Amino acid sequence: MFDIGFSELMLIGIVALLVLGPERLPKVARTTGHLLGRLQRYVSDVKSDINREMQLEELKKLQEEARTAAMAFEGTVRSEVQGIENGLSSTVASASSAVADLENTIRSPEATHSAVPSTDAEHTAALDRQLAEADSHAGPPPFVDAPVSAEQGAPDVEQPQLGLNFDAPSPDVKKTPS
Repeated sequence: MFDIGFSELMLIGIVALLVLGPERLPKVARTTGHLLGRLQRYVSDVKSDINREMQLEELKKLQEEARTAAMAFEGTVRSEVQGIENGLSSTVASASSAVADLENTIRSPEATHSAVPSTDAEHTAALDRQLAEADSHAGPPPFVDAPVSAEQGAPDVEQPQLGLNFDAPSPDVKKTPS
């Protein structure tokens, strides 16, 4: 602090002994020590208060930065939500107009005559075309009938499966006269 060496301290101690005397020197040294301790505590308290104030200012700056970042993020989210809502409303509007157009085409008499067949033969032909188109998209049938040979008989004759005939009486069961 004051850049005092050991030799200077010895000189001050000898002068204090001569001036104060041996009876009062320990009392003055003790009082001086207490005062220096209080001074050091006061200086350390001031330093810690200054450090706390600096940290508080830094925390306030960080809080403000976080608040501005949160506001910016909120603004970005709101603009994105607004864009999505606008896109959704335009999609709903276009779907509504498409449904309205479809309803108008169904209700209009000109479209009814051209789209719907007028005779039963035309109805049958239209249904056959729709079935053929559905069959082409459906793929193979789920169950394929086994080919029927001439020896097995006609396909409308029912053959027992796996050699089991449930209509025949069981060999273990004896028929009792009724």
